[in-house]
Amino acid sequence: MTGRRPIRVLTVDDHPLIREGIATVIRSQPDLELVGQASDGKDSIQLFREFRPDVTLMDLRLPDIDGVEAMSSIRAEFPSAKIIILTTFEGDAEARRALQAGAFGYLLKTMPPNELVEAIRQVQAGRKRVAPEIGKSFAEYFSTESLTEREVSVLKQVAQGNGNREIGRLLTISEETVKAHIKRIMEKLDAGDRTEAVTIAIRRGIIHL
Repeated sequence: MTGRRPIRVLTVDDHPLIREGIATVIRSQPDLELVGQASDGKDSIQLFREFRPDVTLMDLRLPDIDGVEAMSSIRAEFPSAKIIILTTFEGDAEARRALQAGAFGYLLKTMPPNELVEAIRQVQAGRKRVAPEIGKSFAEYFSTESLTEREVSVLKQVAQGNGNREIGRLLTISEETVKAHIKRIMEKLDAGDRTEAVTIAIRRGIIHL
């Protein structure tokens, strides 16, 4: 790497132990340089403006705004920003949302350190990187139809234990419309009942409790 400028990396994670672990991995590489560490989404936006990193490692769940929102704010201001979502969430819906929003990668925190640094190098070179587990989920649900925003709203209410009448009242729609939504949700998720639909949606990252 002699003569080349190191790849400047910003990390974003609200867990100090995770931040320091990633920092140790980055500092061990002669071609990588850690330029900043953020603990929440708003801090990540400010630090990005200050340091203009080559690659950013962004956690998905942050205490203020989520990682995709923070990434979208950064990319709105810096369209060429290369951001990797680094998370524990394996749901295909979460990954799809992140990649559609412009993420260059969607990786899991369980990956070996050497694979993480290689992913940083690949993203800096302009390539995208998705965890193999996520790739399998994409393949499994490739032909399935996505839930609409209204269907997600209904399913969130189901997950909270609300009945059709209460869901209708909360969402200002009729009870019959709620029933129709739930029927369509179960068809799209290939679920046998409401409980299974909620379980599948949580596993895939469509909703969160």
